[in-house]
Amino acid sequence: MEQGTPGEPPTQSAASGRIPLAVVVVDGAGLVSHWSVGARRLFGYEKEDAVGRPVGDLLPVHGAIPEDRESYGAFDGLGPDLETSLDRRISYPAAGRARLTGSRSGGDCRVDVLWWAYPLVGPGPERLLVLAADAARLAAYDEPESGQDPPTERNERTERNERTERDVRVERIAPGFALHTDFPGADELAARLPEILPSMSVGESARIVAQVLELGYPVLEFSHHDRVPVTPDWGVARRAERKERRQRAAQAAARGLPVAPDAVDDEGEDLEYAAVREHLEFLNEVSGRIGSSLDLSRTIVEVSRAVVPRFTDVAGTYLREQVVAGEGFPEGPPDETTMWHRVAVEHTDEPGRWDDVVPVGESMPFPAHTPFFQCMTSGDPVLVPRITEEMGNAIASQFEKRDIRPLINHRSMLVVPLKARNVVLGFMILLRHRERPVFNDMDRVTGAELAARAGLVLDNARMYTYQESVADTLQDSMLPHIQPRMPGCDIATRYLPGTLLGRVGGDWFDSVKLPGSRTALVVGDVMGHGLNSAAMMGQLRTAVQTMAALDLPPEQLLRNLDDLAQRLGEHYLATCLYAVYDPIASELHLANAGHIPPVLVRAADGRSELLDLPTGAPIGVGGVPFESVTMRVAPGDRLLMCTDGLVEVRGEDIGVGLATLTESAAHPAASMDDACDTIIRALNTRGGRKDDVALLMARLNGIPAENVAHWRLAVDPAEVGRARDMVRAQLRGWSLEGLSDTAELVVSELVTNVVRHARSSRVDLRMVRSGVLVCEVEDEDQTLPTLLSAGPADEFGRGLRVVSALAKEWGTSRTRAGKTVWCELALPRR
Repeated sequence: MEQGTPGEPPTQSAASGRIPLAVVVVDGAGLVSHWSVGARRLFGYEKEDAVGRPVGDLLPVHGAIPEDRESYGAFDGLGPDLETSLDRRISYPAAGRARLTGSRSGGDCRVDVLWWAYPLVGPGPERLLVLAADAARLAAYDEPESGQDPPTERNERTERNERTERDVRVERIAPGFALHTDFPGADELAARLPEILPSMSVGESARIVAQVLELGYPVLEFSHHDRVPVTPDWGVARRAERKERRQRAAQAAARGLPVAPDAVDDEGEDLEYAAVREHLEFLNEVSGRIGSSLDLSRTIVEVSRAVVPRFTDVAGTYLREQVVAGEGFPEGPPDETTMWHRVAVEHTDEPGRWDDVVPVGESMPFPAHTPFFQCMTSGDPVLVPRITEEMGNAIASQFEKRDIRPLINHRSMLVVPLKARNVVLGFMILLRHRERPVFNDMDRVTGAELAARAGLVLDNARMYTYQESVADTLQDSMLPHIQPRMPGCDIATRYLPGTLLGRVGGDWFDSVKLPGSRTALVVGDVMGHGLNSAAMMGQLRTAVQTMAALDLPPEQLLRNLDDLAQRLGEHYLATCLYAVYDPIASELHLANAGHIPPVLVRAADGRSELLDLPTGAPIGVGGVPFESVTMRVAPGDRLLMCTDGLVEVRGEDIGVGLATLTESAAHPAASMDDACDTIIRALNTRGGRKDDVALLMARLNGIPAENVAHWRLAVDPAEVGRARDMVRAQLRGWSLEGLSDTAELVVSELVTNVVRHARSSRVDLRMVRSGVLVCEVEDEDQTLPTLLSAGPADEFGRGLRVVSALAKEWGTSRTRAGKTVWCELALPRR
């Protein structure tokens, strides 16, 4: 019993009571739509006589005496007006007590009724839930306290006094409500209520349960201080209790003693109870088995295997084309042209019997005369108790050159839609063997609820697959496809998505080809995760590529990038490490914006070290300077740049990760890819990594001096011919005579351009042999040439068009002293 005072939550000091309850559901018109076994026992009216009648004719929960009081009994001590409550749609529960007298079930009786009325809201027609109980049953809970004398030893006076006290206590009983926080019986109440609402779906009964829990538990108030919460005994005994009661009745009948009417329950009610309970247990089991993964294919297999063989013998699952392809939400209702993909077939027949006739992976439409089309267009289950020969022939006509009739004819079929947000994503075809009971209305309700749960799980998996596809596409479009070989260096990269924070992050790497056979190497990290961070990363990466092509010094590039981040106004911070490698001068120019330092592995002795660079502030802080550092490197040295997701683990000092990175980078490897894999394995096995990772490794091979030719020319038209001669001679020395004609022509056009149009006192011509032949012409005029469209009568404007047509690539860029125009020619294959 709960102890407390008015206005204060009662304390729990005793177990709650259990009494049989009558359960009645009333629709918006005030008519009874559900009448439980307990209601029939308490009020005496059969379900067929009660359903559809006005509630005021049957229940003592209104304020007016029925006109046919002689037939249905007289009520007194009534509570609030229930019918008025229905009209006004009250949002709070009501409770009352009434004494029912009159003729009931063929005999005179007087019943002390306690009732609780809960207003219901929601999409269904149910508008009122009424729970009622016989107050006389409470006397059964006034058992002797432990330690008292046995009943045989108690005198008549003691028993008379106890009966008097008990009667007084019963007279003080009144119904009331207690919030579900008052006692720990919430789970039991929530679990038992759907059992007595077999005519409703699990979703509807769950909605009613939720409202009851929110409005408060029914309690029996013995006084203002003592309250006993009522846990439900729905008036349907358990099988063991039924069996015991029947045995007692049989023994009494054998001895010629009278048998109580309720001693033997109706067998139909027991079977109905068992069937409802079995279906609820099945749905509960299925809910626990599906949805363990967000993988769409695995979810489909889980759904199929959950229903076979317990609910059906064959389960075929079909999904719409957009769902299988991982595209967006299907638009518009399906029609006869909609393609349905068979994604799973689970059965209990002999192996292979269904595989050849209805193979998984097949796509097909369904015509309007089939039950499948009816299901997918209406969104409701379609029940076919037995597939007739005629229907089997119609279904089999869809399967060319395969006879499906032996597999389906004379079987019971249930087609249930897989829906989400009122859109049919697919459907399941459920078939039972001929020896098994046919699907009935309860199976249709169970199948609909099963499909609703499965549809939600499938839609979650579909959305995850779609979002993952979008994220992968976005990430792939953001991350560059870097060439493994650049002038004077080899490059290898790795990208690992975050393990817990999603597949989309703000980490990136890049390489940009620069004039003078140089290469810009970039690694950056936008702080945060998600599509916004990825979008910000894309903007910054594009800006770095653009500014790198302008050949800005590293510190100036980071300065401009910081200004851009301020103008974007996204309030994102990013770290960035920018390096320019000059393979001819064997120099490395680096600038850092709040990024972790790079690792340089020396080829001479295999020693690795973290480069000591000015750290700088992250991009987006604004108003901070950036510095660059120039350092000498040797051919074969390796530069390693990565984001902090590789070295940073929650709860561990980042210095430990940097030390592991430095040590693993020094390990010898057969190739650049093997070296990257070694580093990933060394740092990714520590556990706890959540962030995404970008890794870039460059082997700085350099370009030997014998592969570089440089000449200085005067600004004189006569120098054009001399330039052609020097180019031909150099190519002969490099054994590249096959390129002589093309190289002479493009060099002649570039030098002529400078001589005719540039304001310069000198012309520098350089040729570099690496993976390609690079021709560069540099002067002191910063005006960049442009590609013109020359007409038939124009004397000028064709030079760069000739270069563009003959060269593999070409470009222009400003330098500190002027500009450079360069082009690349592919080397002949040997």
